Amino acid sequence: MKPVPPDRLRDVVDAVLEALDDGLDGPAVAARAMLSPFHFHRLVRAGIGEAPAAFRRRLVLERAAWRLGRGATVLEAAHEAGYDAVEAFSRAFARAHGVPPSRFADEPREFRLAAPNAIHFHPPGGLLLPGQPRSDATMDLSDRLVEHDHWHTVRLLEQAAQLSDEALDRPVKPGHVIHAFEGPEPDVRTMLDRVVFTKEVWTAAIGGREFPGERDRSIAGQQARLAAVQPQFAAIVRRIRDRNEWDDAFVDALCTPPVSFTFGSVIAHIVTVNVVRRQAIVEGLRALGVEDVEIRDPIEWERLLASRS
Repeated sequence: MKPVPPDRLRDVVDAVLEALDDGLDGPAVAARAMLSPFHFHRLVRAGIGEAPAAFRRRLVLERAAWRLGRGATVLEAAHEAGYDAVEAFSRAFARAHGVPPSRFADEPREFRLAAPNAIHFHPPGGLLLPGQPRSDATMDLSDRLVEHDHWHTVRLLEQAAQLSDEALDRPVKPGHVIHAFEGPEPDVRTMLDRVVFTKEVWTAAIGGREFPGERDRSIAGQQARLAAVQPQFAAIVRRIRDRNEWDDAFVDALCTPPVSFTFGSVIAHIVTVNVVRRQAIVEGLRALGVEDVEIRDPIEWERLLASRS
């Protein structure tokens, strides 16, 4: 019999509620709640605005609705929500969502429920936390940065397509590491794959979708993957920008321990890390003999677009 995996969401929620009920504060309490001190203090300042039991019940019922929408059975959803009896789960679910769990997946529905605090379940196993409103108006460069990043990646993939598989896998930068947890990136194929995969995995995390599994690392495969993820990524960035959600955060409760991220920090991470990787790819392509490797920065890229209009 397979062991039941730990319920990370319920661990996080219970720890948060326990800490708030105790009226404590500080880094030790934040650690007990498995949140960064910054995001735990944000929760404390904002206040839950719900009775602890209602807060916890709403979050697990939001998750149950998301799971039902993805094909889980009512029995599975009830078990994950902590209900011993399916009948009790069905009554609670119907009161919250206005439809029995057996009918929830019949048509597209929003799994999140109305809340006084804007704290919600975030798929696949985390929390969505509200950001603090900003009073200062700031200039937004997100469109330009996202578009230039995509254009340059497309051009580098096109130029890499000129190379043989042997050249793509040749270690042109032995020992080259961006993040230790990702491992070395010694060859052009791996560097390009990491650019695409970084966008894939964070787009899935922000959008509450399943993380990518096996991936096609051929150049044609990477071009297809980039073409698939870029519209999703750009749409997410536009949504965050239009709603000024840069400081909103989600808790990835599937990590051990769970980790919290703001949307703004993740988008900045993707764009800046891609800059570093693209420069390494430029150097790798040059070392492999590719002529006129694309290096236009945003100023030159913008002028190029203007000259074609």
